[in-house]
Amino acid sequence: MSSNEAIVALRAAGSALGDVDVSGWDDTALTAQLAELSDALCQLDAQLSRVAEAIRARGYRIAEPVIPEPVAA
Repeated sequence: MSSNEAIVALRAAGSALGDVDVSGWDDTALTAQLAELSDALCQLDAQLSRVAEAIRARGYRIAEPVIPEPVAA
């Protein structure tokens, strides 16, 4: 996978996660899906950690973007 394709895939995954909102799920649905959700989240965490560590191993820093604070009216 090229670097551009990888970035597009990562952005798509982030966008898809942005659409997930479990706050509206009732407890029965959440309980029924909890094992599957946990597995998916742990897999994502492991892969993101792997990529981040590979970047850090090459001497680069991963910096969170600075989000400007809203200006009070």
